[in-house]
Amino acid sequence: MKVDASHFVFEAPPVVSRARRILIKPCANSAVPYPATTSRGMLATIISGIRRVSDADIIILDGTPDGESVIPIYQKLAYDFPRVLMLDVKDCVWVEVDNPLPKSLLVPTFWIPNVILSSDYLISVSPLKVVSGQGCLSIMNLLSLLPMKKYSEIGVGWQDLYMLGIDKVIADLFFTLPFDLGIIEGQQKLTSVDGNKGIVENVGKVFIGDPFQVDREVSEALGIRTDYLDLIRLAESGLDTM
Repeated sequence: MKVDASHFVFEAPPVVSRARRILIKPCANSAVPYPATTSRGMLATIISGIRRVSDADIIILDGTPDGESVIPIYQKLAYDFPRVLMLDVKDCVWVEVDNPLPKSLLVPTFWIPNVILSSDYLISVSPLKVVSGQGCLSIMNLLSLLPMKKYSEIGVGWQDLYMLGIDKVIADLFFTLPFDLGIIEGQQKLTSVDGNKGIVENVGKVFIGDPFQVDREVSEALGIRTDYLDLIRLAESGLDTM
């Protein structure tokens, strides 16, 4: 579903009212403001919508590609919300989780922060970005939940995963981390090489729904290449035939 960005109000699904812990995954892996990262305004809108129906614990969680603390980035992006716990992937306890696919595309297990497993509702909130020709949308946004130290021998980013084939990695991650909701902040679209600076276009929309459906809707509406969606469809078709 897409709505005008100027009229966007987060209407929390009924399941949120029964949740004890809600985890929000923004795109906050650099101190560059929106549209490179999730805006403070978008997070405030989501938190306000949750608070209208629930007094659940709310957690914001992200990590950085250089392994440094994400907390100073939260501060620079003005992520200063009352009664919200701000966590860094690198400071969490990591657990190894099996990929539920009978045959993984590439990665049979992932190391993830254990707080994800103890959360009742998971929301991915990403800006609308195209980086080096590929869409970085709500599912791609999950990559920085993986502890960089587990996936980079050279100590920068998730290079080991990119060398394996990032689209297959993201497809496997989609099944291993089944997020409940994807929100793409499409007031603007950033086309970039490094994900931080580039060409900015006005779109004026917010896309919200199941992460796969949201990414597909944006990709089809704006002609954005997202190869990982094709791999997810392929894996799902294999599940349907079992």
